[in-house]
Amino acid sequence: MSANLVPVDGELYLHNNFYSRAEADLLFSQLQTELDWQEERIFIYGRWVKVPRLMCWYGNAEAWYRYSGVNHQPLAWTPTLQTIREKVERQCQCAFNSVLANLYRDGNDSMGCHADDEKELGENPLIASLSLGGPRLFKLHHKTQPEKLDVVLNHGDLG
Repeated sequence: MSANLVPVDGELYLHNNFYSRAEADLLFSQLQTELDWQEERIFIYGRWVKVPRLMCWYGNAEAWYRYSGVNHQPLAWTPTLQTIREKVERQCQCAFNSVLANLYRDGNDSMGCHADDEKELGENPLIASLSLGGPRLFKLHHKTQPEKLDVVLNHGDLG
């Protein structure tokens, strides 16, 4: 585990190789086929737009989530997601009630800047991000300060 990587008002810890290459390959394959991937539309800047990624929401029955005008009722945990959840909870020493799974199909899929500050997440949400597949740039910037942080998440990393 690395030290806190965030310079101001937050914490980010990077766990490289949280899953070994072989484990991450297996999980990636299982999740691609087992999960109920959806293409969704969100309301942003006054209009409905197609989200440039596939997604699905799993979790405890009460873990409803709303963002950008869309309600997400959680699907029940799959055995694979439950196994991942338990390992992440041991590492982070806290409980998680849901997972937003995102599948970026190619280099054209991405998400713009967003805050993960919906009321359902609480005042200071703890978010664990497991990266499977190709490397991806995880960009952070402070809401009121000029600080920025770019972190590369590789296959099997937990941030």
